[in-house]
Amino acid sequence: MFYYLHYFSNDLRVLNVCKYITFRALMAGLTALVVSLLIGPWVIRKLTELKLGQPIRTAEEVHRLHELHRQKKGIPTMGGVLIVLTVVLGSLLWARPDVIYTWLLLGTMVALGAIGFADDYLKVVRKQSKGLSARAKMRGQIAVAMVVGLLLYFHPATSDLAPKLMVPFYKNPITQDIGLLFFFLVFLVVVGSSNAVNLTDGLDGLAIGCTVTVALIYAVFAYLIANFKFADYLKLTYVPNAGEITVVCAALLGASMGFLWFNCHPAQVFMGDTGSLAIGGVIGVAALCLKQELLLVVVGGVFVMEALSVIFQVLSFKLTGKRLFAMAPIHHHFELKGWSETKVVVRFWILSILFALIGLSSLKLR
Repeated sequence: MFYYLHYFSNDLRVLNVCKYITFRALMAGLTALVVSLLIGPWVIRKLTELKLGQPIRTAEEVHRLHELHRQKKGIPTMGGVLIVLTVVLGSLLWARPDVIYTWLLLGTMVALGAIGFADDYLKVVRKQSKGLSARAKMRGQIAVAMVVGLLLYFHPATSDLAPKLMVPFYKNPITQDIGLLFFFLVFLVVVGSSNAVNLTDGLDGLAIGCTVTVALIYAVFAYLIANFKFADYLKLTYVPNAGEITVVCAALLGASMGFLWFNCHPAQVFMGDTGSLAIGGVIGVAALCLKQELLLVVVGGVFVMEALSVIFQVLSFKLTGKRLFAMAPIHHHFELKGWSETKVVVRFWILSILFALIGLSSLKLR
């Protein structure tokens, strides 16, 4: 919205800054951060008054984990509403509303956040760790992914680039037109990333801390990809108007830092599926819009690691009857091996930074 203020720069020259991506991204991040810090206590208080407390696994399910996490019982969940609200607010104020990428990212975030909210609400009502059925949740995620895919594939502004798959870490980027397989790619990226963040969200500050690094890297990539000279020099695929993805990612960065203020150990609030599904979805769609889907495997390495640990655990148990880990996702494995919660979280943050730097290095390792 504030983007249009630059049209009045003839009367007040300072308003000219509103057309620059760097300024609007900075302001979107600051808006999301400041609003998070200001209304966070109120949101937490309201969630507490509504008795939307976090249910935890029973001692019968996992005795040791129950002992470690029983003090978390009753801490308000659904804190993801704070993340979604501040990202949407920061983006609507500072991103261009006439660019499809703005609405793709925000629409995905709100839609998946709504699915997560329904899941969290059922968990609270039933007073157990099971909410929506896995089938119902998956159907909702697939529906969102398919809408994203159709818009990207058929919209005039995105249809040329949408079916192309870019391979990073090559000087002359390999571009492959995958045709209708693009819809399968959208399914993998959107559903996979939303579930991966959801699986990572198990310890105080873990998922949201990793989100900070991923959002920052994709904000940088979006800024470079939106500039033809930078994109050409770095052998990136130029995506017109991708700068608005920078603004949304900056808003996500600010919102994540604000939420981390309340979610760090000992957490005052949990994001729940409301936040984790929304965050994973918006990151996945940003990767699709920027044609950096494969890079997400590197930049979001912690999320991938968490998801793979669950997949390998299930496969190993079904095929051999043995478990690879004491418990999956893998952060619980290290907890059960004796690491404190803060040690697990900080070390995973370090890994997230490392993965982000490797992803950033792809700009020159070509």
